Amino acid sequence: MPVISKFYGIVIRMLVTRTLDARFHALYGDHEIVVQIWPLRIVGGNAPARVRQMVLEWATQNQDALLQNWQRATAGIAPKPVQPLE
Repeated sequence: MPVISKFYGIVIRMLVTRTLDARFHALYGDHEIVVQIWPLRIVGGNAPARVRQMVLEWATQNQDALLQNWQRATAGIAPKPVQPLE
């Protein structure tokens, strides 16, 4: 699963499974959440509330880039890095 961004100890990775909607994984220590890109929402996992909030804020700011990365990845092309949350 390629890493596409890192911020505040959160690692964002994208694993493409053609049978699933566009999504990414956010890892923070032993916690992991799975976030659907469109519509933007957490679809699995668990993490502290502040981590969930930061991940959703970052995803909102970068939704277009995330969708483009999903399209790249489904075409067999490596996703590009996405700016971290500042």
